[in-house]
Amino acid sequence: MELRYKQIGDQFYPELELPEQTDYKIGKYGNLHLAFLKNHRRGTYTTLLAEGRLNEHLHSIDEQAVAQMESIVAGLVKKNGITEELKATDQMRWVQEMNNVRACAKEFVLREVIYR
Repeated sequence: MELRYKQIGDQFYPELELPEQTDYKIGKYGNLHLAFLKNHRRGTYTTLLAEGRLNEHLHSIDEQAVAQMESIVAGLVKKNGITEELKATDQMRWVQEMNNVRACAKEFVLREVIYR
């Protein structure tokens, strides 16, 4: 690794550049994890950024979170008997049940994937 220096006044400063990173779109959960890393895991954040793996890591976390959300919601819907028939007959109860299921799934994903 070759370092180049730039003179500013009487001092020389290294010209540091970050390596090329992949450019994945980061969703809701990736952004939540980014904020968590910046505020609570500064060393991990700095390491991932310096190695050029931050965007890839956030994309991976986002994909894991979305997949777990879908899986947990599907499992809880089946377990709790939330059906299309319920949706057709009692829409308000269906909405209540679905909101409860999504809230439970989100809580689990935030605790197990995002904030660890």
